Amino acid sequence: MNARQTLKFAIVSTYPPTPCGIATFAAALSGGLVDQGQDVGIVRLGATGDGTRGLVEAHYDGRSLTHAAAESLERADVVVLQHEYGIYPGPDGDSVVGVLESIDRPTIVVAHTVLEQPTPHQRAILEEVVHLADAVVVMTEAGRTRLCSGFDVDPSKVSVIPHGATVAEPPSNAPRRRVPQLLTWGLLGPGKGIEWAIDALALLDDVRPRPTYRIAGDTHPKVVANSGESYRDMLKERSHERGVAGQVEFDAGYRELDDLAHLIAESSIVVLPYDSPDQVTSGVLVDAIAAGRPVIATAFPHAVELLSSGAGVVVPQRDPQALAHAIRMVLTNPRLAESMAREARRLAPSLAWSSVAARYASLGGALMRRRTPVAV
Repeated sequence: MNARQTLKFAIVSTYPPTPCGIATFAAALSGGLVDQGQDVGIVRLGATGDGTRGLVEAHYDGRSLTHAAAESLERADVVVLQHEYGIYPGPDGDSVVGVLESIDRPTIVVAHTVLEQPTPHQRAILEEVVHLADAVVVMTEAGRTRLCSGFDVDPSKVSVIPHGATVAEPPSNAPRRRVPQLLTWGLLGPGKGIEWAIDALALLDDVRPRPTYRIAGDTHPKVVANSGESYRDMLKERSHERGVAGQVEFDAGYRELDDLAHLIAESSIVVLPYDSPDQVTSGVLVDAIAAGRPVIATAFPHAVELLSSGAGVVVPQRDPQALAHAIRMVLTNPRLAESMAREARRLAPSLAWSSVAARYASLGGALMRRRTPVAV
């Protein structure tokens, strides 16, 4: 296959305006593929909505394909299906198996979640998903190791392609802050560990000027549906109890890329205090590195891997003292902060969506070449 030949991709995924990380990932990947000269169609899971960037769009409710969705999949040279247990109907999203069984095109499954301790049902679903796929993409070496060692899968199907990010120069008009600002952003909910960062902030009363902490983003829709704003309310109460309410800003709302770039550029440190050991992929971590910001993160797998060369500091999970020590170290040592930012800028080009999309296009082309032509 000529390297310049255009492929027709169909991406099966949630998609904006659905507010979730996988929807954002699918939109960015589709845009990167279009910029690479590929044709892209979207088969949207969940809510309907307008297509963007001129992409052909069909709708799939997770149970039955519409005529347009079936046609979109049939026209595709390669199907890219996003997998995460929560985006398909059925227990643990098990209807995804039927989706894959209905696709007769070369299929790349993007495994967003690889659990360290899955239930038997979750294990069976992911093993069947890998069995039905032609190729499986995980975004970290930690994800590949966990998938290949903890599940009964064919390792030859598994590739590592990093999570992409929008890499841009920091806004030239971004204000220089006299008061250092810590930043966490993304959809909020239990497991984000923000309570430990609030506790850490309370331990930094010796740092002058005292840092502020911006917590940006809406509460995850599924968290709102199950428990309302109880997590956010708990964080606000905790900041009052710890005596740092005046230093903590809750900044709800969705941000477009330009606005997000300004938000990140204003920050002194990006703090990712996640609780979960299952975070083998973090789009927020990749965005922070792409923006050239120093990162302090807990020891979830993606952070351990991506920050190993010096773009950030990794600390134990649920340990406010360790978080506070790392934050103090970076805020009081400008040379350390700059070396971290410099390493982040070095890593950024390999994480650009243009680079990531090119690797998906290359993988799709390889699958096309491997497929035996159907006899006529």
